[in-house]
Amino acid sequence: MRLAGAIMALCCGSVLAGSAASAAVATPIPDFSGKWGRNAFDFEALPSGPSPVTNIQRLPTGSGDPQRPIADYRNPLLKPEAAEIVKQRAEAALKGDIFPDPSSQCAPYPPPYIFGMQLGLQMFQGKDEITIVYNQDSQIRRVRLNATHPAHVIPSWKGDSVGRYEGDTLVIDTIGIKASPVAVSDRYGTPFSEALHVVERYRLIDAAVAREAQERHEKNSGRVGGPAGAMALDPDYGKGLQLQFTVEDPNVFTTPWSASATYRRVSLPWQELVCAENIFEYYSGKDTAIPTADKPDF
Repeated sequence: MRLAGAIMALCCGSVLAGSAASAAVATPIPDFSGKWGRNAFDFEALPSGPSPVTNIQRLPTGSGDPQRPIADYRNPLLKPEAAEIVKQRAEAALKGDIFPDPSSQCAPYPPPYIFGMQLGLQMFQGKDEITIVYNQDSQIRRVRLNATHPAHVIPSWKGDSVGRYEGDTLVIDTIGIKASPVAVSDRYGTPFSEALHVVERYRLIDAAVAREAQERHEKNSGRVGGPAGAMALDPDYGKGLQLQFTVEDPNVFTTPWSASATYRRVSLPWQELVCAENIFEYYSGKDTAIPTADKPDF
């Protein structure tokens, strides 16, 4: 009886070990390497749930005007204080007085703003860290893998990001994002507080599904770069990259909300777009005053 029990235990152990090994083989770490791009700004609304702030400025085609981001400040996501800030910025934008944001001020792009503004990204996956590089203004994010947030986070422009793999999905959790007048959560000037919490989920999807999502979004938000697009996309590459993210900030939003951004493989060499100061505002045809000093600091 003891021998039979030992044999049974050994067999069960072998089966469990085999199952664990099979599971490990079935869920390898996904490979997100390569150049990914899209040809429309803004977040993609999900089929259901609260929608992010959108553009009321439309082109004759009916799509949003990517050059004139003017917010629908009546979005029920916005708490009254936040809605008033967005309203003031929308009214100023209608007059040609565009509010400062990270892009116009050559400042670091915080999440989730960076998802709606950047058209190209590369992801470098290491053992303990993932580095995400965005082509516009040479923005960089670093994500610590299998780590935890410190007990006391010092707020920074891009916050403290930790990541983990869940099967075929990379999950990134970010807190401690520094709030300032320049740091906004979207292209429409929606503010955020240092209670902002962003969770990202990246996974590979079929290229045809990615193409449909991009075309649908371009019809709604407007295509950047004309028929050719700002980012030349590879029609033959079989996979797309989908980002779905959730945003929570009880000081600004009435409820947590989610959106997505869809990318396809870029066929051109990586573009380096360096931010440079330029006081001329193309949208209003005037120069903007820049800070000056009456005497040197040293």
